[in-house]
Amino acid sequence: MRYCILDPTGNITALVEDHVEVERQPQVALEIMKAHPEVEQVGFVHEAEAEGVHVSLRMAGGEFCGNATMSAAALFALNHGLDGSTRVLVRASGARDVVEVKLQKDDNGGFYASVRMPQPREIRTLRLYHGKLADDLDVVFFDGISHVVIGDDSPLFCLRSDMTAAESTVRAWCEALGADGLGLMFLERNASDDFALTPLVYVPGSNTVFWENSCASGSAAVGMCVASVTDSHCDVVLREPGGTLRVTSDPHSGETWLFGHVRKRKTITLD
Repeated sequence: MRYCILDPTGNITALVEDHVEVERQPQVALEIMKAHPEVEQVGFVHEAEAEGVHVSLRMAGGEFCGNATMSAAALFALNHGLDGSTRVLVRASGARDVVEVKLQKDDNGGFYASVRMPQPREIRTLRLYHGKLADDLDVVFFDGISHVVIGDDSPLFCLRSDMTAAESTVRAWCEALGADGLGLMFLERNASDDFALTPLVYVPGSNTVFWENSCASGSAAVGMCVASVTDSHCDVVLREPGGTLRVTSDPHSGETWLFGHVRKRKTITLD
């Protein structure tokens, strides 16, 4: 089995390039993550046969992942020796439409990437509870994953400092919301008027809970919430544990772009 490990803004991703039956993918993903503890998620890729699509990606839990989509596009570009500016179309699990990724190769063999993020099904404000604490929080529902945005002015922001409680809560909220996967996006405004984002993501399909170094779909969800509240185009910079992601979102056109960086770490082949 051949798989490649990539680094999209610290959200270390393994992409398996050989065919693995869907029912075996969660177990294979767990084995890869056990062998490489820095890996936060595993996807399975193959070059697409459909017209107008370059590569197909299925995450181990069937969820949508923006960073893995970016990584799949970069791996396709590397495998095909594509230099300079490249446009790659990815059929990704959890996304209704093909995802467009624009790549610009840097001087170190990595890529600056921009991803046209899928539109959400809806953005709702819901009353959510943890014990005696409760708050009205924005929830962004995508087809393949949903995200709860928890600002630093919320009483539920205290979950960021209690890993056990937060991990229990994300599981409970995911079940209650009927989501394919759920992220808790802990959002803190800095003195410089940009944002710090701490992502916690639970995927039932692969039975994984990670305090991720960065979360592309969660970052997009934050940008969409900001644009929705202001009813205007927004451009936000999110400083996450693994680096910085930038999001632009327009509530009127429905267009959201995520900007980041991805580089290949290594390829492993197992007999």
